[in-house]
Amino acid sequence: MTKTFTFAVMHFAIAFGVVYAMTGSMLLGGAVALIEPAVNTIAFHFHEKFWKRLERRRVVQPGLNLPPVFRA
Repeated sequence: MTKTFTFAVMHFAIAFGVVYAMTGSMLLGGAVALIEPAVNTIAFHFHEKFWKRLERRRVVQPGLNLPPVFRA
């Protein structure tokens, strides 16, 4: 859990620092540092759902697990 927390702090700090450096606005830097990780969290949820669906298809169609050379 410590690793996750320190990564989150780093993520917020980088997001804030980049936007602050580009705009000079602490308000905008803070807003982006809060909004961007929230949007990424939602995007990650759908990304995981997509990959789980692909993994289920591979289990149903075992021939898809073969390297391309061995596929019919």
